[in-house]
Amino acid sequence: MAEKPRPSTLSVYLYVPNIIGYVRILMNCFAFAICFKDKYLFSVLYFVSFVCDALDGWFARKLNQVSTFGAVLDMVTDRISTACLLVILSQVYRPGLVFLSLLALDIASHWLQMYSSFLVGKSSHKDVKDSTSWLFRLYYGNRKFMCYCCVSCEVLYILLFLLAKKETESLTGIKTAADACILYDIGKKQ
Repeated sequence: MAEKPRPSTLSVYLYVPNIIGYVRILMNCFAFAICFKDKYLFSVLYFVSFVCDALDGWFARKLNQVSTFGAVLDMVTDRISTACLLVILSQVYRPGLVFLSLLALDIASHWLQMYSSFLVGKSSHKDVKDSTSWLFRLYYGNRKFMCYCCVSCEVLYILLFLLAKKETESLTGIKTAADACILYDIGKKQ
């Protein structure tokens, strides 16, 4: 029986699911660059990127192009996309600590699950067949339930962004603090 040839490094980078991942990164960069200028276009681009997240996994399995690089690219893209949206929500809603807490929970839970899976020699953080946690088995073991949870969460975040009335120009709050100082000085002079 002949062995399958190993793919070259370049060919792994050019796997269809990885190309979808690169497109998602570009789409998200553009979406976040215009998020306060065009909330609706941002929301469409963010949601399309989220849908592409499901497509890249499907293509990886269908085309037999599953790779560790692709899995990491996918997870990092997911975490950064969600993190950016949660940071924006923390700026347009007060108290922002709620969204920053959700951000910390999202990153910590995914990192811990992935790290603990690799420590015990599993190839995927979604392999929870022998887990003692009923919640992990329900979430990762039932694709429909996992899809429902993910879509619901992302749609909620997008809707919260669309419904926000206040928009800030600075995500760091520096312009807001500078404006407060200037307004104070103007008020003092009058």
